[in-house]
Amino acid sequence: MSTLFDPIKIGDIALSNRIVMAPLTRNRAVEGNKPGPLTVEYYRQRATAGLIIAEASPISPMAQGYLDTPGIWSAEQVDAWKAVTAAVHAEGGKIVLQLWHVGRISHTSLLPDGAAPVSSTDRVAEAATFTKEGFIPVSKPRALRDDEIPGLIEDYRRAARNAIEAGFDGVEIHAANTYLIEQFLRDSVNDRSGPYGGSIENRARLLLDVVRAITGEIGAGRTGIRLSPMTTFTAPRDSNPQALYGYVVEQLAPFGLAYLHVIEGETGGTRTPDAPAFDYAALHRAFKGPWMVNNGYDRDLAMQTVASGQADLIAFGRPFISTPDLVRRLKEGAALNELRADKLYGGGAEGYTDYSTLA
Repeated sequence: MSTLFDPIKIGDIALSNRIVMAPLTRNRAVEGNKPGPLTVEYYRQRATAGLIIAEASPISPMAQGYLDTPGIWSAEQVDAWKAVTAAVHAEGGKIVLQLWHVGRISHTSLLPDGAAPVSSTDRVAEAATFTKEGFIPVSKPRALRDDEIPGLIEDYRRAARNAIEAGFDGVEIHAANTYLIEQFLRDSVNDRSGPYGGSIENRARLLLDVVRAITGEIGAGRTGIRLSPMTTFTAPRDSNPQALYGYVVEQLAPFGLAYLHVIEGETGGTRTPDAPAFDYAALHRAFKGPWMVNNGYDRDLAMQTVASGQADLIAFGRPFISTPDLVRRLKEGAALNELRADKLYGGGAEGYTDYSTLA
């Protein structure tokens, strides 16, 4: 029987425990969309996690959707990330980078030459994004042409290579929270025809093409993926999420990925008994590889879930923001720090690198 504190190997990456720091957007990049010295310290403080999944990082200038998010498309960004990965590795930790394209969850003020965001559709999302003016409604997107998609896949491949060059132990493909890949997956958003629209097989094509490109570039053992079958963060659910995500996971299983990371229920929501039914266990059985779960886990539930074999790893989000030494506190049953919610997005050290640890 495994415990939350036992080591585990996921693909090519050996972890000291099964506690994962989830990817968390903090909007503190410096000029050039680079991680700065504060970001180095932020991740160094949390390196006792078995695995850190660094914050979602745009794969290209057109992939950005929020102010001051650190990217992974330029040589300068790669060099800046090297300081982060070196700091985590010096503390004995492991860290992967989440590769991000926001799709239609963006604003023209954040994109090159005021371009419109791109998506599977030209329908505007009922959502807001974080800009210099604060949170404002997203801009109307344009639908990507089929002949533009090979270039998009190449952006993902190049970003994965850049992440490895920056010293990351691997990457996580962000296919969750209704960003670009999930805008193609869901029939509630994807209204296109052709090879990337219509049937489940066609709507899943972009995701599988991206997985093929990245695993071909850096290896499946250094590639994870994140899904969120039931979240309605910026878009309605698919009309048949069980069929859609069941197909996706069946297609992912043969790749031999390092892990599959599933957000259970609503992103950032509570674990409520009245949530719509979804059979996550069926996906777990179909995948067979390392299974990571996320959303509202506390110490007891996390320990129970790993001990029972329902999951191999537990990802914690906000607890890792407020409590850098979360692994120790979970082990000892110690209380966590209180989260300062008003300091989540943007700013400096306050609410970022100044949380206390146990003496």
